Amino acid sequence: MVESTESMPITQLFPQEFHETPGTEDWRVLFWGAHVFYRTESFAQAAAFVADIAQAAAEVGHDPDVDVRPEGVVVRTFSRIDGALSRKDADLAVAVSAAAHARGLTADPTMLKVVGIAVAQDAGADMRPFFESVFGYVRVGDEDLIDPLRRGPHLWFHELTPAKPGRGRTHIDLSVPADVAEDRMHAALAHGGRDVNGEIMPKTWTVASPENHGVDIAGWADLEA
Repeated sequence: MVESTESMPITQLFPQEFHETPGTEDWRVLFWGAHVFYRTESFAQAAAFVADIAQAAAEVGHDPDVDVRPEGVVVRTFSRIDGALSRKDADLAVAVSAAAHARGLTADPTMLKVVGIAVAQDAGADMRPFFESVFGYVRVGDEDLIDPLRRGPHLWFHELTPAKPGRGRTHIDLSVPADVAEDRMHAALAHGGRDVNGEIMPKTWTVASPENHGVDIAGWADLEA
């Protein structure tokens, strides 16, 4: 449940401040919020853990997004539709982690990811109405479209450089934990990929497949001060 909209004010908690909160060690800040994955041995165990999450959310007064599978549970928390965090997100993260540890569940940050599609468009062009109608997405700010239920990949729109009218392009944005990003980059290189620019931001690389498909492996969101 989105508890506040992009225009509503919050006292923002930056990723570094989130991580400095005792009890958030299992969590990672990716695109669109703070995320955690806890492994489970069955769907029944996962469902029982979700009941604990619901209780924690009621006590904190802040509702997360939860994805439940037999293999585990993904929890995402945010305080604004653009993914900004507040103190409530840290409080909820602490409570969820305490519930997970009480059940003996283990976090696995290597399973966390947020996939986005970057849409390059010519100067002065606006492809958002087209993709908004095709995907059934909603606008966030001047550059993004998101699934209103926050399931599918977000779409980020940026200017094509250099300009090539009629030649729109896309690439994949992959937000992963900062402590996972470099391993993903090396794995891509080991399977025929190439490092396009070197480290373009902290823990962030652009890699290309052998046939030049572009992927930005982004760990920077977990490091922002």
